[in-house]
Amino acid sequence: MNKKKKGNKTKFSLNLMWKQRYLLAMSLPFVIWLIIFKYVPLWGWTMAFQDVKPGTFALPVWERQFVGFENFTKAFTDRLFPQTMINTIGISILGIAIGTITSIFFALVLNELCFTRLKKVAQTISYLPHFVSWVIIASIAKMLLNDGGAIDTMFNTKLHLMSTNSPVFWIIVCLVNVWKEMGWDAIIYLSAMAGIDQGLYEAAKVDGANRFQRIFYITLPSIKPTVIVLLIMSVGGALNVGMERQMLLSNSIVQDHAMVLSWFAYIRGIGSNNYGLGTAIGMFQSVVGVALMFIANKVAGLLGENKLI
Repeated sequence: MNKKKKGNKTKFSLNLMWKQRYLLAMSLPFVIWLIIFKYVPLWGWTMAFQDVKPGTFALPVWERQFVGFENFTKAFTDRLFPQTMINTIGISILGIAIGTITSIFFALVLNELCFTRLKKVAQTISYLPHFVSWVIIASIAKMLLNDGGAIDTMFNTKLHLMSTNSPVFWIIVCLVNVWKEMGWDAIIYLSAMAGIDQGLYEAAKVDGANRFQRIFYITLPSIKPTVIVLLIMSVGGALNVGMERQMLLSNSIVQDHAMVLSWFAYIRGIGSNNYGLGTAIGMFQSVVGVALMFIANKVAGLLGENKLI
């Protein structure tokens, strides 16, 4: 009986694949790209357990010196590692919280606009910074926030926001990132809002619900599954904070509060010609990121929310 059921399931799966053969063919180039650029490079993780320097990099894997977990020990006992972890986690938490809230708020504002042309113009202008290089974004931010910058000149203040030796730098980095990515991140929330049944809003209007009540009781609950899935994915990438914005926005005074794991891996790996150490730090980021994603997914399931997996 069980064999018959398995046979029926297999037949059903094959029939379904045949019906969707054109979709599968369209996805094939992406799958090939994913394998070549995401899975094949995982072979390089072997360097995390070897002593790999410029002179030994060209040697075959089996001829390099195996050092076990020595590279991981060096990374975890490095004097910069504790502060780097604090910076990475702090910037990640602030970035996820501020970025999610602002993106949802902006999407709600755009969704409530009655003028279609104004909505399209505002949305286009808002996501243009996403395509601008961090070099340009950082230059604009420094001109605005540095000592003697535009804000100091206009309001006669001495904020020193970009040169203060405090975690305020984290907030500045996250706000600049929000300005760059808020419009782009809001697109997926707008897509989720577009799929809400308009009959719910009409029924709420008949019942006397005002605009804010319709947002609170219809729009937000309807996009909740999308928000949960995106939060789970964000938690999974919590340690993979890009180093570009920190490098470009920081200076020698705030570098202790700007150093993140990606930057730390670059300095200790490529900067010190110790590729094994850099690979170990990168491997640590990836493994912990996957673990965090599964934990967040499990917590969402226990709370009765939509799970990613």
